[in-house]
Amino acid sequence: MKHRIAVLGTALLATTALTATTLNAETLRWARAAEALTLDPHSQNEGPTTTLMHQVYEPLVLNDMSGAMVPTLATSWEPSADNPNVWVFQIREGVTFHGGEAFDASDVVFSLNRAMQETSNFKELLSGVVDVRAVGDYTVEVETDGPNPLLPNNLTNIMMMDEGWSTENGSAEVQDYASGEDTFAARNVNGTGPFTLESRTPDTETVLSQNVTYWGMDEYPMDITRIEFTPIQNPATRLAAFLGGEVDFIQDVPVQDLERVEAADGIGLLSGPQNRVIFFGMNVGDADLTLDDVEGENPLANPLVRQAMNMAINREAIQQVVMRGQSAPAGVLSPPPVNGWTAELDEYPAYDVAAAQALMAEAGYPDGFTIQLDCPNDRYVNDEAICQAAVGMFAQLGINVNLSALPRAQHFPLIANLETDFYLLGWGVPTYDAEYIFNFLYHGRAEGRGSWNGTRFDNPEMNEMIVSLTSNTDLDARNQTIAELFAMAEEELIYLPIHNQILNWGISDTWSAEVDADDQVLFKYFELN
Repeated sequence: MKHRIAVLGTALLATTALTATTLNAETLRWARAAEALTLDPHSQNEGPTTTLMHQVYEPLVLNDMSGAMVPTLATSWEPSADNPNVWVFQIREGVTFHGGEAFDASDVVFSLNRAMQETSNFKELLSGVVDVRAVGDYTVEVETDGPNPLLPNNLTNIMMMDEGWSTENGSAEVQDYASGEDTFAARNVNGTGPFTLESRTPDTETVLSQNVTYWGMDEYPMDITRIEFTPIQNPATRLAAFLGGEVDFIQDVPVQDLERVEAADGIGLLSGPQNRVIFFGMNVGDADLTLDDVEGENPLANPLVRQAMNMAINREAIQQVVMRGQSAPAGVLSPPPVNGWTAELDEYPAYDVAAAQALMAEAGYPDGFTIQLDCPNDRYVNDEAICQAAVGMFAQLGINVNLSALPRAQHFPLIANLETDFYLLGWGVPTYDAEYIFNFLYHGRAEGRGSWNGTRFDNPEMNEMIVSLTSNTDLDARNQTIAELFAMAEEELIYLPIHNQILNWGISDTWSAEVDADDQVLFKYFELN
């Protein structure tokens, strides 16, 4: 959606900041709640980090802001005529990295192999790849362990790095973020993207400058010459900066302030459903939990307890009170645009405390138990408030929840290191296919899969079915497997879906843009009004 354009002739731009924006319109000042966790493009597969990476690095193929797949560093891709297990990518010629190095097939081979390393958060997307090879300066073949119709879809967030720069600076290996490792690539950038890194003070400010040698200067608007990014976690402070003209674009307008933004002069809203589900994950695999008061057993391993907790979540109340209507209650870990989603799957149980209490008693926990809930406080819309609301809902079952809310930089490693028994997480699906959900969230932690599965759930039958999705080219049979996997997932109930988010971006009338369902801002598409 294009944002509304105020009639500037009648608008009174009363602040110096707004006037400065008009005079220096090519600089865009951007704020959001969350900071990028790292600059290593293969380390962390999570939204705010990937968004920043898209400004300075590039993938072979890209989902543009309308969701369409478009050529980027690859100009074309197709299955090999000689081998159905091979995809052939023609690489764009004449591209240089920010440091002046030429981009060619060898960099693609290096980057894809790097993204398959154990410490990479993107390895699941390449789990079926058995070989990546250059067959010319600008031709790359990617061989998989069977025909893989989704391979190009899986490449849209996997960035290309310069092999020489990475090797010379000790960054051939992906940063191990979960263990706290710091590397040169985590602090420095050398990409082919539309913007270069001018300066960065983590958690304070990152400044990007237009890459004047960018190959796409004539293919994209490229109206922005400078980006000043400031993470502002506090919603009130972030909104005040936007309303006061100190920033031009924010990705997360607080839901309680949407009407104020709509009524203000000189700014507007971009809104739309997001490709993301918010949910609770539970440790269902360990024999005993670390942070509970039940000795010698795991109450979350009992399916009756999980069913009771699912029924105790009042999704409509969260939608109305916490989210101010800016969410869609969900019953499955898949947003509606994703292949495999159905309305029937998305049905969720009615809020029924009495029935849930009966299930708790049947499970052997009539008086409940105590457990810790780990929640981020700077990643999703009203994430901590969602957890606070859920604490009260679970209390009606006698489940005493101790809430620990941390910045996502500390929260995500808890999941990666299996140090949480009960946690909030959100999941988007950039491939728009359910295989992405099952590969990351349901497959056991083995074979380069399951890196975001913090539940300790590991079902060999499901694992085998998940792997089969990668190479099944029979669309009907593949969709049947997806339907069976969703049925098994609903039966296991290792996750408790809450809702799908709705995006609300705030933008100055100086700029025009299109809201992206993946919340992936691509500033090269922004246009100056």
